Amino acid sequence: MLETALDACLSPETLRKIETGRVATPAFSTIAAIASVLGLSLDDVWREITKADGGTEVTSSSSSRQHLAS
Repeated sequence: MLETALDACLSPETLRKIETGRVATPAFSTIAAIASVLGLSLDDVWREITKADGGTEVTSSSSSRQHLAS
């Protein structure tokens, strides 16, 4: 855990708090940094989150995705 935290530029305590739920809504950049260190895409992380929430996956139309990408 120490190496993961440091590679994501977080303190080990912050990562510990996120893992135990004491940080209920970590910043997007924090999640992105942890995902990157762990070799996960944000799509993979989102899939796991929605699976944990009962499988309700939110999707957008391809035109919305293209608009957001530009």
